[in-house]
Amino acid sequence: MSTHPPRRLSLATLPGVPAESRPPIDPRALRPRIVHLGIGAFHRAHQALYTQAAEAAHGGGWGIAGVTQRSRSVVDALRPQDGLYSFTERRPDGPATRVVGTVTEVLHAADDGARLGGLLASPEVTLVTLTVTEKGYRRDAATGGLALEDPLVRDDLEGRPAPASVAGQLAAGLRARLRAGGAPLSMVSCDNMADNGVVLRRLVREFIAATAWEDRDRLLDWITGSVAFPATVVDRIVPATTDADRRAAAGALTVADEGAVTGEPFTQWVLQDIFAADRPRWETAGVRFVADVAPYQLAKLRLLNGSHSLIAYLGLAAGCETVADVLATPWGEETVRAYCAETAQSLPPTEGLDLPAYIDGLVHRFANPAMEHRIRQIAMDGSQKIPERWLAPLRELRAAGRDTPLLATALAAWARRTRDHPLDDPRAEELRRAWDGPHAEAPRRLLRLLGAEDLADDTALVASVRAELDSGARPPR
Repeated sequence: MSTHPPRRLSLATLPGVPAESRPPIDPRALRPRIVHLGIGAFHRAHQALYTQAAEAAHGGGWGIAGVTQRSRSVVDALRPQDGLYSFTERRPDGPATRVVGTVTEVLHAADDGARLGGLLASPEVTLVTLTVTEKGYRRDAATGGLALEDPLVRDDLEGRPAPASVAGQLAAGLRARLRAGGAPLSMVSCDNMADNGVVLRRLVREFIAATAWEDRDRLLDWITGSVAFPATVVDRIVPATTDADRRAAAGALTVADEGAVTGEPFTQWVLQDIFAADRPRWETAGVRFVADVAPYQLAKLRLLNGSHSLIAYLGLAAGCETVADVLATPWGEETVRAYCAETAQSLPPTEGLDLPAYIDGLVHRFANPAMEHRIRQIAMDGSQKIPERWLAPLRELRAAGRDTPLLATALAAWARRTRDHPLDDPRAEELRRAWDGPHAEAPRRLLRLLGAEDLADDTALVASVRAELDSGARPPR
């Protein structure tokens, strides 16, 4: 029996991969023209694929330098593979696997800080994209601005050689870029935040304003005229990769792939068309460029992401493991539809956005058993997610005098989770302490922790959440 480890995917082994699974581009012809912060599974299953399709159609050498913020696991997986990895589309009729070749190099933000800084200063790089998750922005829960007392931010402001916060990395990169000639640049947040372009611009500017840099005012003036922050909406369900996924990818490719990712057939990317510099011809790959992404953003955040969070907390309480498990229960589809019908009342009418069809599509996507999307993954970092997913529509609906029973159910399901289970959440200890003292006041304390003083003072809402908690905040029967 052979003791040799299996060959890994790389430029050297790519010719041995079945032709139908090879990338439609020559990876060697690319150079880093995009820097991506947060090269996790979602980016590799979404923006990198759109870039590959645009490159195949029009060229331009659009390679991606991917940066991981903390964990070295992506670097360890992709560097030996020359940035190559596979994406498997989980179709109901069977999987389809293909190698993606747009990642030209993989960096660790701290260990490779000098290289990252050089790329951000280079005129060859015209785009920075981000998928660092909501918590990666280090926002103040009360103001929405930069959390200046956050340890990562504070240490960066004090002059850490390799910035560790996203705002610090971008600010330092922009400063170096201005000193190198000031080529224009576009920075695109692809995270699930309302007004993500405006948010990113604010955080970068607030970081710069808080520094002692002698050129900070000049830098802020230059950013105003030369750096664009387009808003965007991204959508594709990308489950965490399992060992079984890696084994399946190896079977399809005939070589091992430590960077394999999977995703659902559905994919969407909507971009605000305000770029300051050159970009790939993403429109040929299906990207929609619009003047205002807000309606699409609200629909995605409040309907898809909001219902995802709701069924995650309800599903965990019911012993479910995946989204499809929840949709297979007698109450799953009914709950998604009722939640969406309630929350859709907070959305503005939008030409080209058919909400009933959108909701039907969500139910169909959630029910796909091939996805195996773990609800424990969705339930992570709830304190960062639910303010925009639930609290924003809740405020609007209650201000309009509308009933919000499903949103109260959602809050109770999350609150119950903070009480009864260890949380994977950056504010886990604060959330646990909210239950110290009389439990009847815990919903108010939790809402205040989320920066929702107004909702904490809404006696009727708090009473509804308490009633759901008293009944167990269990799924409907």
